[in-house]
Amino acid sequence: MENRRYNAQQNQGSLVHRGSATAAISPEATKVLRNTYTLLAMTLLFSAAMAGLSMSIGLGRGASLMCSLGALALVWLVLPRTANSSAGIAVVFAFTGLLGLSLGPILLHYLQMANGGQIIMQALGGTGLVFFALSGYVLTTKKDFSFMRGMLVAGLVVVLVAALGAMVAGMFGVEITAFSLAISAAIVFLMSGFILYDTSRIVNGGETNYILATTGLYLNIYNLFLALLHLLGAFGGDD
Repeated sequence: MENRRYNAQQNQGSLVHRGSATAAISPEATKVLRNTYTLLAMTLLFSAAMAGLSMSIGLGRGASLMCSLGALALVWLVLPRTANSSAGIAVVFAFTGLLGLSLGPILLHYLQMANGGQIIMQALGGTGLVFFALSGYVLTTKKDFSFMRGMLVAGLVVVLVAALGAMVAGMFGVEITAFSLAISAAIVFLMSGFILYDTSRIVNGGETNYILATTGLYLNIYNLFLALLHLLGAFGGDD
């Protein structure tokens, strides 16, 4: 009888240990999370400041496009080589600063609408709500969303091809407003999925480099904001 009770207590203790192990985030993952969210907050503020600077100097669309291309060059060519050093932090600030500058003409376009300021604030609020809700869900449940990788990558490729097709059609004067809105809606769902995926990789130890983690989450937030801005501007604008 005593032996059976001992075994039961031992099994119960083992179950409790297993449950706590799955519920707790490892110290290494906690450190990556802390560094990631700190750097993400700083780069978002810096990007917002650069967007304000861009609007104040009236940055043109051509210069905005060059800033976007420069940011892509940094994230594809420079960041992979510097992500494991302190130089990677400077690259991330340069990357997010350039994307912030590229936002200037877009924001000015919406501010010219009668309710443009409200649309921008709604897009910011919606972006923050989606990010905090999805990140909070992953941090609370510790669920692994790595199974979404294939679907997200495939969806991203489809959206990129569709966006290029829409861009080419627009150059020839073809009106594709509904198709463009559908692309923005797809981007909202894709970026939401990437927020789940990227956050779960950090939580479950799949991503240990906070510089790369920050870059991924920043891109999710940036693209989510632009897609929501496009949708809200189309449905809530006075034009």
